[in-house]
Amino acid sequence: MAAKCDICGKGPSSGHNVSHANNKTKRRWNVNLQTVRTAQGGMTKKIRACTRCIRSGSVGKAA
Repeated sequence: MAAKCDICGKGPSSGHNVSHANNKTKRRWNVNLQTVRTAQGGMTKKIRACTRCIRSGSVGKAA
């Protein structure tokens, strides 16, 4: 399953771990995804949304 937000499409970003000796190894920052039940078209559906979308109110939560 892809680590991608269903609302905004935000995915993981990449960069380097940098040690004290300035050695660089690849690393990746994953998105904080949560499974949320949403109301879409009168039906409830489970989506994976990032916490920023949930906090901003972009996701209409099901009752």
